[in-house]
Amino acid sequence: MIISRRDIVLGLALACAGQAAWASVAGPPAPLAPEDARDVVRIIDYLQGLTNGRGRFVQTDPRGSHTEGTFYLQRPGRARFDYDPPSGLVIASNGHTVSVVDRRLKTIQAYPLALTPLALFLARDIRIDRGVIISQVIRTDGQITVVAEDGQRKARGRIAISFAAAPLTLTGWAVTDARGAVVRVRLIDFASAAPHEAAFFQLADPRLTAAPDAPP
Repeated sequence: MIISRRDIVLGLALACAGQAAWASVAGPPAPLAPEDARDVVRIIDYLQGLTNGRGRFVQTDPRGSHTEGTFYLQRPGRARFDYDPPSGLVIASNGHTVSVVDRRLKTIQAYPLALTPLALFLARDIRIDRGVIISQVIRTDGQITVVAEDGQRKARGRIAISFAAAPLTLTGWAVTDARGAVVRVRLIDFASAAPHEAAFFQLADPRLTAAPDAPP
C-alpha cells in the first residue's frame, strides 16, 4: 500500500474531503448500552470543559513510522501541531479552516474545519451524542475509546478518540480511511496551558514570509 505524504500529514488531524470515499455505516446505529451511554455523557462533560491545553504528540503513520511534535489546543475551534525538526510541517485550525504548511517546501494547503473529524471535539458545543454516529465504546487497560463519525456525512471520516479512564483525560485519537490505513496520534503530558493570541492559529503563506516565528 502506498501512502502519500499528504495522506500521512492530514491523518494527524483530519480526513480530507478530497480523499477517496470513506467507510460508511450500514443501517441505523444500534442504541448504546447503559454503561456506554454513561461513559459518553462523562466524555462530553470532560470535552466541554476542555479549553486551553498543551502537550507533546507522537504520530504513527500506516507504515509504522513515528514523528513527534508539540500540540496546542484552544477550544472552541483552535488547535495547532508543530512538528519537530527536521520536519517543516505545521498544521493549525483557526476555528474555520485547517491549514497545512510545509516551511521547507514553502507550500500551504487549506481545508474547511467542518469537513474534518477534528471538528467533532473542537466544536463550541460538544455533542458527540447528537448528529454523530457512535459505533463503538471500547474499554481496555484503563482506557476508554469512542469511535464516531458525522451522522450527516459532512465530515467523510471516522475518528476514534481515546481517554484515560481515571481521571478522564484525553490521550489521543486515530483516523481510519476506506483502505484500512490508520494514522494514530498519542498525546504525552497533555495539560492546561496559558492561551495564545488568535494569530498563533492562523498560518501565513510561507512563500510570503521569510522567517516564520517559532512557537513559544
